[in-house]
Amino acid sequence: MSAVTAAGTTAPRAKVAFPRVLHSEWIKLWSVRSTWFTMGLAVFLMVVIGTVACFVFDPAGKTPAEAGTDGVSLATNGAMLAQLCFGVLGVIFSAGEYGNGMIRSTMSAVPRRTPVLWAKALVFAAASLVVAGVTVLLTFLAGATALDGTAFGLSLSDEGVLRTLAGTVAYLALVGVVGVALGFLLRSVAGGVAVIAGVLFVIDSLTFILPASVADTVIPYLPGHAGRAMMALHSGGDLLSPGVGASVLTTWAVVALAAGAIRLTRSDV
Repeated sequence: MSAVTAAGTTAPRAKVAFPRVLHSEWIKLWSVRSTWFTMGLAVFLMVVIGTVACFVFDPAGKTPAEAGTDGVSLATNGAMLAQLCFGVLGVIFSAGEYGNGMIRSTMSAVPRRTPVLWAKALVFAAASLVVAGVTVLLTFLAGATALDGTAFGLSLSDEGVLRTLAGTVAYLALVGVVGVALGFLLRSVAGGVAVIAGVLFVIDSLTFILPASVADTVIPYLPGHAGRAMMALHSGGDLLSPGVGASVLTTWAVVALAAGAIRLTRSDV
């Protein structure tokens, strides 16, 4: 294809290839202040809450089983608040374009539309994995220093530690991807933020209205509960195994992305 230049000649038009869409979305993500602020807040919450939790924790002669916690859980305490930062930023990353009108330019440049959704999801997942991965690792190492010499002290070589840290990082990234999908599905930052907050913090508390037999079956498969299974060093109680929890949350993310893709292709922008 070609385009007419000011001189009346034609110049080749760059092909809309997926790597170009990825590069464009990467620039969009890091060129706005909301990304730096929200990612910075997530890092702050994980580092401060996790480190403080480890330093102020008093083992008092208890074992991890008796205390109901362990060194990894203490160090990753901040992830329970940071998850909202990743989810909200995912919503802003996609729905924000509908709010400022940039979505029309984006879809004019990428007429097939769905590559934009996949590119945003991949870019956000990659950025979240890097930011969360570095933060979770450094926080755990700092916390391990505080707990060294106690029954709660753990190292990266201990059984299950690396898997638990990786599960925490993957959980935060998947929450962000769900946020991206909700942004395309709802096309509203406020609506997407409300839904992601409800999914992470409210739905679990509403299951008390269900019969006990139904609640026991439903609760483990809710996104937040599946995420807790991914972040748990030891499975038990009503938690799924880490692998099943990861599969459940991935399924939620895939369903949300599919719904976002359907809305994107069937509705005007």
